[in-house]
Amino acid sequence: MFFIADLHTHSHYAAATSKFLCLETMYQWAIIKGIDVVGTGDFTHPGWIKELREKLQPQENGFYTLRQLPELTELPGAQVSNRTIHFCLSTEVSCEYIIKGKQYKNHHLIYAPDFETAYRINAALGKYGDLAIDGRPTLHLQAHELLKIVLDISPKAYFVPAHIWTPWYSILGAMNGHDSLQDCFKDVAGELFAVETSLSADPLMCNRYTALDHLTLMSNSDAHSAHKLGREVNVFDTALSYEDLFAAVRTRNGFRGTWEYYPQRGKYFNDGHRNCKVSFGVKDAHSGICPVCHKPLTIGVAHRVEQLADRTVQEVTSSSQPFQYILPLPELLAEIMEFSDSSKAVKKKYAQAISYFGNEFDALLHAPLEDIHRFHPTLSIAVERLRKDEKHFTAGYDGEHGRVYFFEDSELHRKAEQMALF
Repeated sequence: MFFIADLHTHSHYAAATSKFLCLETMYQWAIIKGIDVVGTGDFTHPGWIKELREKLQPQENGFYTLRQLPELTELPGAQVSNRTIHFCLSTEVSCEYIIKGKQYKNHHLIYAPDFETAYRINAALGKYGDLAIDGRPTLHLQAHELLKIVLDISPKAYFVPAHIWTPWYSILGAMNGHDSLQDCFKDVAGELFAVETSLSADPLMCNRYTALDHLTLMSNSDAHSAHKLGREVNVFDTALSYEDLFAAVRTRNGFRGTWEYYPQRGKYFNDGHRNCKVSFGVKDAHSGICPVCHKPLTIGVAHRVEQLADRTVQEVTSSSQPFQYILPLPELLAEIMEFSDSSKAVKKKYAQAISYFGNEFDALLHAPLEDIHRFHPTLSIAVERLRKDEKHFTAGYDGEHGRVYFFEDSELHRKAEQMALF
């Protein structure tokens, strides 16, 4: 069976117990998007794991479901397809350490098959940082030491380096990352079986670095708010279970690839300095210093891939694993309607689209263009161009999101029937 998993989320359960993302909203947006399995995020936080224990009930497949299902209140007026949402116990942690005077900071994803294992992980990690301060705790130990801890606790606890290319807080990032997997993970580098690509990178970019060839390239939304679930997801054709999911990631047998956010849309694609509105593409020469304020630029993902790559762009004509690009449906509607994607008009049209197609992924990837045309003629053109990767973009940099769009301004003022001739 096919199912879709987004395994990197945050509850932002802070010391003051103020939650910005809760299970009920995660459940609703997973249904709206068309996701089957969602990572809980933050099981290291004592308050959040208590809430997870109270609200989730175990399933025989190693996942969890909500004990009490909420009403759909996140998207008023929408009628959605019924589906069961499964939760996978997960967390993200930050390692910070100094080696020979250089500071390294990197984030990692940890998955647990059950609460007993999660509590054992928490007990071990609590020796290296205060787990109650933030949902993503800062641990004062090296990445390879963290991997050893997870390996020792349970063979069914899994470890995946998070957003490996982003400038800050990643294992290969330009600003405080390592120059190789071996340098980061030392004698346990061979235990890695997967990495997360980041929103500003895609499998084609990763394939230029041969050290990643034996690893599965996972993609997740890194959602800090529930409506951003599904910006990137993993697709599986296996039994719907915790063990089958990670067996597929380990072996790629049953792993059907990823649906990818356009990397140019990510906020760390180009080099740049946001405060000075300075951005450099990977082919643009610069000194590494901002020409406006004369402070160091943030070196983006495209440049970092270029630094570490041992294959040329021409040598990477196709990805080692299947993937296709997606862009959130509200962003397509916002471009067409010429409003913000958070405007009332776009939200209303989005609710109508979800009611018409059942969920967002079906509209973006599966619905026949004729059906989309009946719902909204111009949207059918946008979706067709999305599926063919016929885009325009302005790349993101230094924390500033890029923009991806599918129409020239002049096109949007033509009638849909005229545009169809294009």
